[in-house]
Amino acid sequence: MRIAYYIKKDSLNSDAKVKSLLDELRGSFDVYSVRRQSDILPSTSVLLSIGGDGTFLTAARIAAPCGIPVLGVNFGRLGFLSENQPEDIVPALRDGRYSIEERSMLCASLEKSGSSGLPYALNEVCVSRKSMVMLGVDVEIDGAALPTYWADGLLVATSSGSTAYSLSVGGPICAPQSSVLIVAPVSPHNLNVRPLIVPDSSTMTISFRSREPELVFSMDDCIYSIPSTERISVCAAPVRLKLVKLRGNGFVNALRSRLLWGQDVRNINEN
Repeated sequence: MRIAYYIKKDSLNSDAKVKSLLDELRGSFDVYSVRRQSDILPSTSVLLSIGGDGTFLTAARIAAPCGIPVLGVNFGRLGFLSENQPEDIVPALRDGRYSIEERSMLCASLEKSGSSGLPYALNEVCVSRKSMVMLGVDVEIDGAALPTYWADGLLVATSSGSTAYSLSVGGPICAPQSSVLIVAPVSPHNLNVRPLIVPDSSTMTISFRSREPELVFSMDDCIYSIPSTERISVCAAPVRLKLVKLRGNGFVNALRSRLLWGQDVRNINEN
């Protein structure tokens, strides 16, 4: 098996636990490092993302267009996407104790500025204001106009991204296999608006009402400035991320262990 690995944080290259993992991998597999998509060699079976969730997002952009599965190894903090511990990696790969899940990604196009070089997003696409000026956001879903959102911004999230930025702005938690997109305002000034779930076959067109000349536009951790006169189209990407899941690591377990879902003194097993 040929295995690629991606490390975003330079300090991890000298980390003793990372070195131990790579040495163990080299004892059983053909292993090499990548920094970009063009580094991927033929017959690569999996890309290891070594770091935290931010590293995983970059690894996803590298691997998804190539159809190569990504396996997250947690050397970060929360580790929701990079959920696997280093000591579990080699035994699982060697013994075939894993499965492959597919996750939706997002693509966006800027109708006025052009879309050359925009990446795919695994978690969300977001537009937000740069200053204290209130932002009006007009959204059309498959041509049907929603009422204007008056807010600090608006995001469109995948089911995978439901536990990321979308969760922090009050969006719902969705099982990652759900074929949905979440439209959620950021700090809305309307008291009667709520996040909206739509099919991931939908196409959204987003435009703005603002006295600011520029807005902040992000696709996961990639951030840009765009004119407030821009018009953005968002839909599901033509490629899907293949995610390696080790046995025993499920979505509900991640909610409980990473987000402390349901933590309550009344739920403690006293036996």
